[in-house]
Amino acid sequence: MKFILKYFEELLASIAIIVVGPKDFPFMLKKIGSWIGSAKRYVRDVQGQVSDLTNETLNTEIEDKPKSENQEKKKDE
Repeated sequence: MKFILKYFEELLASIAIIVVGPKDFPFMLKKIGSWIGSAKRYVRDVQGQVSDLTNETLNTEIEDKPKSENQEKKKDE
């Protein structure tokens, strides 16, 4: 499997050098790396926001639960 991936990477690099040219190839790699970094930061931010919302929701449910139990006890009395 590693051999196939290595061959595929070399094939892509060869095609990119032919299409883009050897002069602009490093610039293209830098630009692609920048895009990948931006995408990773965006995904990390979204994951953090979802995690924060989940934690807030769980904390709210935990805080509300004893209140509703107390209200039920008062109704029973």
